Amino acid sequence: MTTASTTLHSMTGFASASRDLGSLNLNLELRAVNHRYLDLQFKLPEELRHNEPALREQLAGSVWRGKIECRVQLSRNEAAAVAGAISEAALSRLLSAQAAVRRLEPEACALTVHEMLRWPGVIAESLIEPEELTRAVLELMKKAAGEFLGSRDREGAKLKAMVLERCTGIRRFCAQIEPRVPELQDAYSRKLAERMREAGVAGDSERLAQELALFASKIDVAEELSRLVTHVAEVERVLAAG
Repeated sequence: MTTASTTLHSMTGFASASRDLGSLNLNLELRAVNHRYLDLQFKLPEELRHNEPALREQLAGSVWRGKIECRVQLSRNEAAAVAGAISEAALSRLLSAQAAVRRLEPEACALTVHEMLRWPGVIAESLIEPEELTRAVLELMKKAAGEFLGSRDREGAKLKAMVLERCTGIRRFCAQIEPRVPELQDAYSRKLAERMREAGVAGDSERLAQELALFASKIDVAEELSRLVTHVAEVERVLAAG
């Protein structure tokens, strides 16, 4: 068998990449399972849904088969948010609403500082321009796709080695069996002849010869061994071609 450097890719794979955008964290994951064709599925937040065609085109240029799920998540960066400026107007509205509630329900618990800071709009976060967000998610896809292909290459190399090991074992077994075929045929023929004599048909030599010839053709595995070695060679050829 001629070895080749062509890579064999696994149909499964996983990769993830993330990026800090200041007030937001961007995370992208790729997961793949075996599939006859290329099936790309995207789960995107509303802010990035318009980027699906570009992400699909970018990913389709790297893979050609498999069921691949791309999941993108945007999350608020709490550390960056706390470091931002407090919106006094938003905080004032929140405190006024709290005072109104407590006038109606004096037993109501007051908001903690932590709860106030987490209230939407209290921390004046810096806005991220849509163009910057698009650029970031496309760059993240490029990075994740590279890691994803690398994981499939590594798993594919392991699978290739495993299959080649099995092919070598099959060749070895065939080589051990082939020289014994005539011996096995002779042993089975003697056993059949003995059983036919016990059954009282040994006197008909022509009938005995016909039965022995038919039985010999049924137990002759030389053709099957040859075909099996041919199949193994074809598997090795396909693996070498990637």
